[in-house]
Amino acid sequence: MTVTTALWSFALVVGLLTLTPGLDTALVLRTSALGHRARAWGVVLGIQTGVLAWGALTSLGVTALLTASHLAYELLRWAGAAYLVWMGVRMLRSTFRGLPAADPDEPAPAAQDSLAAGWRQGALTNLLNPKVGAFYVAVLPQFLPPDTDHLAMGLLLTAEHILLGLLWSTALVACARLLSARLRRPSTRRTLDRLTGTVIAAFGIRLAFGD
Repeated sequence: MTVTTALWSFALVVGLLTLTPGLDTALVLRTSALGHRARAWGVVLGIQTGVLAWGALTSLGVTALLTASHLAYELLRWAGAAYLVWMGVRMLRSTFRGLPAADPDEPAPAAQDSLAAGWRQGALTNLLNPKVGAFYVAVLPQFLPPDTDHLAMGLLLTAEHILLGLLWSTALVACARLLSARLRRPSTRRTLDRLTGTVIAAFGIRLAFGD
């Protein structure tokens, strides 16, 4: 396999993975739709930071130790599941408190619209998901030509994944922004939070009790 073939083939695999609706998509859409522009981009950058970490660790062979150690994998799996369930339940709980929703014409409060807070949320969501690491351990080595530096090639492939993720996230943020005024209405916001909270909690439960 040549470097060019590896890049095109890996782009196809991770491109399809990126386009598949999942937890990352739900987080980016929900955060952006509520008018939290800075936080939405923080979530995007946090997710891609996690991707970079998993790709670098896989290229170094470190994540192979994680998959080889059943205890380490289980600890990370349960930590990730607990975080996702907590985040989902928190969203659901806020919709039943009867708190007045923000005026859709007003900017989001600075405490909520924070790039750093979004980055933490995105990075934790990605890094606490051992299935991302397992994916990289299983897939990335298949696209490393034997005559290349595995660390450099692994980082190049990871950068390709990050670029595709950023392009897709840009499209998601743009679409959500077009509908943000409608989606930030009190009734629509409650529905959006309940849907997103349910999806995130379900991911956590699936991570905890799935195969």
